[in-house]
Amino acid sequence: QVQLVESGGGLVQAGGSLRLSCAASGGTFSLYTMGWFRQAPGKEREFVVAISWRGGSLYYADSVKGRFTISRDNAKNTVALQMNSLKPEDTAVYYCAAAFAERATIPDSYAYWGQGTKVTVSS
Repeated sequence: QVQLVESGGGLVQAGGSLRLSCAASGGTFSLYTMGWFRQAPGKEREFVVAISWRGGSLYYADSVKGRFTISRDNAKNTVALQMNSLKPEDTAVYYCAAAFAERATIPDSYAYWGQGTKVTVSS
């Protein structure tokens, strides 16, 4: 059983940056693909980005390419999401998740989820 705890959310103006972090415990972190999803009010949870267990493969949603960067530190059991050039449409609750499959871009592929951290981008 893997426990995931996100942090780093908050309120930021459009064009600004935020860095989200996710700390994992209770499992072998380096075996999992780690992903970030987000869910805006009234919308379905959507894929943002994922990084494979060794960091060799990265998958980005088109909406965040060039603005968001995912990274992981297997020694510290953490994964980070650097978000730059934020837009109001990035406003959502952001979730960290862990998957067994290397290529995991849909929610059903993920076995473990954090509680989420809220990001609000004002215009």
